[in-house]
Amino acid sequence: MTDPKDLDETIPSTPAATGPTVSYSPADESRPAWAAPSQADRWAATEPSTASEPVPASRASGQRAGVGTVLAASLLSAVLASGGTVLGLSGAGLIGGRGGAPASSTPVDSASNGRQPLTIDESSAVIDAAAKVSPAVVRIIVGDVSPDDLGTIPARGVGSGVIFDSHGWSLTNRHVVRDASGQLASTLTVELKDGREFSGSVYGVDTLTDLAIVRIDATGLPSAPIGTSSELKVGQLAIAIGSPLGTYSNTVTSGIISATGRTVTVDGSVRLNNLIQTDAAINPGNSGGPLLDAAGNVIGINTAVARDSTGIGFAIPIDIARPIMQQALVGVALSRPYIGIRYEAITLQIKEREGLSVDRGALIGPGQDASGATLPGIIPGGPADMAGLREGDIVVAINDRTVDSEHPLDAVLAGFAPGQTVDVHIVRGDQSRTITVELGTRPPDL
Repeated sequence: MTDPKDLDETIPSTPAATGPTVSYSPADESRPAWAAPSQADRWAATEPSTASEPVPASRASGQRAGVGTVLAASLLSAVLASGGTVLGLSGAGLIGGRGGAPASSTPVDSASNGRQPLTIDESSAVIDAAAKVSPAVVRIIVGDVSPDDLGTIPARGVGSGVIFDSHGWSLTNRHVVRDASGQLASTLTVELKDGREFSGSVYGVDTLTDLAIVRIDATGLPSAPIGTSSELKVGQLAIAIGSPLGTYSNTVTSGIISATGRTVTVDGSVRLNNLIQTDAAINPGNSGGPLLDAAGNVIGINTAVARDSTGIGFAIPIDIARPIMQQALVGVALSRPYIGIRYEAITLQIKEREGLSVDRGALIGPGQDASGATLPGIIPGGPADMAGLREGDIVVAINDRTVDSEHPLDAVLAGFAPGQTVDVHIVRGDQSRTITVELGTRPPDL
């Protein structure tokens, strides 16, 4: 197990499934607008807005007591134990109350026709968002499970997912698609709100986060609009949809975005980074379901809850998920870029402790595995090693993307593709340098 500081190392992946695949070429007009490559890079991932301190779980060995044990919100203890890992739209002017802008009354034709002012409030925003997205939210059942109508947690995994493309592509959590033994499930049932059921298969799982892509053989399905998490504002409206307890399908809850950039530890060992914190109710079975903004756009994927707490749930920002969604649509195996370093995000305390000349960035340094053995800050033979990066270097930017408390290194790297050549801007001692690095493909066994 890698050190918690090692944000460049994480969870295994699964190659893309074989068999017929509906793919989109760059010129395919039916391809969703959100999936179109940008001029900046082919994955078109926006920099996620993140920042904050870790939230330790009480079961984590050697960590101080904190918010309580953090659970992956799928369902069973067996499935939860295998869980893995990192939104927004301000909704400016759309809603009142917790949605961001104050509630307002806007005349729809003033005194000339005597019409009453039109008020757009939080309640109407939730109603509209739920109506728009609920048809695309699915319940995913692993194996032969029949949840009863009393809300009893079934003996195997049940979670949620969201259809992001009408040709049968769904996004969910990695831990949702694992069976009781921790292996990827060979049989999945995907159930839509309208009652239709399809047999599903795991197209692939992410090597960076607790995400997975599920494919069903169907077309013309309802799909959810994909938003962005780069404009997230703390305090804005957040809406969660999923299947709590695996039984109450298409349950809608609402709250606010409580914080961004959270780091939590699930089941005492699995590190989840760059998460959105929300007080919208998320319960076992909600894992994999969407977190929405006031306009009904998907801004995150619900992934974990803090046990022994009230109103502390976590979601993976949709901008982190976007690259693997795009990869699935073009029919390639899911992959993430890899630079091959261990590092510590610089805070004021770290700057003072180490006597650093800068107060932001990522300090490359050694880590520890689960046994306490020291691990090198530069992975031997990795991209950083080959390019000449050293322990003690401070990464302050990748190309034109700044690395700081709101844009941590692993989130910035998620916006690039394996094999892409980038300029890594570093501070070495008192000197600034730029080193060109060809990013590798993140190994599946991290």
